[in-house]
Amino acid sequence: MKKVILLLSLIFLSACKTEEKIQTPNIIIIYADDLGYGDVSAYERGQLATPNIDKIARNGARFTKGYASSATCTPSRYALMTGSYPWRNKQAKISTGASLIIDTLELTLPKMLKSLDYQTAVVGKWHLGLGNSEIDYNKKISPGPNEVGFDYSFIMPDTQDRVPTVYIENGYVVNLDPNDPLEVSFKNNFEGQPTGKENPELLTMNWDHGHNGTIVNGISRIGFMKGGKKAHWSDIGMADEFLTQAKNYINKVKDSPFFLFYSLQQPHVPRTPHPRFEGISGMGPRGDAIVEADWAIGSLFSYLEEKDLLNNTLIIISSDNGPVLNDGYVDDAVKKIGKHTPWGNLRGGKYSLFEAGTRVPFITYWKDKIKPQVSDKMVSQIDLLNSIASLLGSNTRSGDGEDLSGVFFKNNGEGRTELIIEAQSRTAYKNEDWVMIPPYPGPAVSTSVNIELGNAENYQLYNLKEDINQQQNLAEKEPEKLEKMKARFEQLLTDN
Repeated sequence: MKKVILLLSLIFLSACKTEEKIQTPNIIIIYADDLGYGDVSAYERGQLATPNIDKIARNGARFTKGYASSATCTPSRYALMTGSYPWRNKQAKISTGASLIIDTLELTLPKMLKSLDYQTAVVGKWHLGLGNSEIDYNKKISPGPNEVGFDYSFIMPDTQDRVPTVYIENGYVVNLDPNDPLEVSFKNNFEGQPTGKENPELLTMNWDHGHNGTIVNGISRIGFMKGGKKAHWSDIGMADEFLTQAKNYINKVKDSPFFLFYSLQQPHVPRTPHPRFEGISGMGPRGDAIVEADWAIGSLFSYLEEKDLLNNTLIIISSDNGPVLNDGYVDDAVKKIGKHTPWGNLRGGKYSLFEAGTRVPFITYWKDKIKPQVSDKMVSQIDLLNSIASLLGSNTRSGDGEDLSGVFFKNNGEGRTELIIEAQSRTAYKNEDWVMIPPYPGPAVSTSVNIELGNAENYQLYNLKEDINQQQNLAEKEPEKLEKMKARFEQLLTDN
């Protein structure tokens, strides 16, 4: 009898350990840059083909109402990392050589995972600031990703169109020659350094607006830089570099639960796909860059299969904001767009309070755990921290995120009923199928990027269930609904 009890106990403990292992999946967040709702062919709104993303989407949960917190890069990344609305942090705006905007004492997704013995890494675009004052790139740069929860970091500091055009690994500029120190300024050029404005004959890609600073690899950037030539990245090799670093990291930590924030640069400007992808899309460099990103995602997926990691790896794919065509360079994005609609059937785009600014591709995949599903539940990247914590049995919670672990990972439960979205410090309020945009001064359309911003003299109210294109402003026809939305919006803005 004792032997039977012992045997049953061992079986029970073994089952518990198996269940515990299942509930500590590896976690990979793949975060695209400026990828629109219609840029992923699984959403059936555009003309581009993204077969690798589609494969993951077909076998996971594809959300049709998935939102970034903001219509621009830095705020959305802040919200994803902290589970907090970026408008609560005055520093959470588009970062250009700025200090780290996440307080080192602040709750973050990687910190929560580290508390559960996860290995954590970020590879790719960072754009959340570095240091706490003027940065000396010739020394260790701190604080940065490693001080807010990442064990390992291999990053592009801001964006591909900004200086410095170097990679930073765990706080140090990669391949920096101490005899050729790196100097960076966003105020004044360095003597003798060519710029796009003064030396257009040196350019291989013409700038259109705002990108006329230091020239690196034939492309002029935002800001000025001198020295550090051995450390300069290869623009056309960036996708390969990030993919290689991601694979190398996975190979090192594959025997332990790990979290990888794989942050792609595509299709943000300057669009510089590797020559092997040039012309594939027929839509110019922007389309080719998306094809390249899809290839990178497929390659990472295959690598997980090869290493026998796919069964216990949770993959989340999304974008930091909606699409933009001309965002500072003349690269045929507008000319060669054809019938493709990066914004899908939505209005607006990057920088906009209309739907296309923040409604983005949003996919969760966990082999044999998440059943194939197309979900119309409202979800936000702000909710990932709380939802992952709940999935893993952690009691850690952020203030603004919700626990949508059922919706994200278990094909059940309800989504959000309300959400505040943000675009360049302007906010709007969503409640179920309704969205209310307060009046804002400024142009209705940004002429530089040709995107409707959502600015208007009066309140705007749209019923997205009946009017997904946001053509019928119901503010005057639905005064009671408008007042109710306004009151709740003001309450949320003042809640701590």
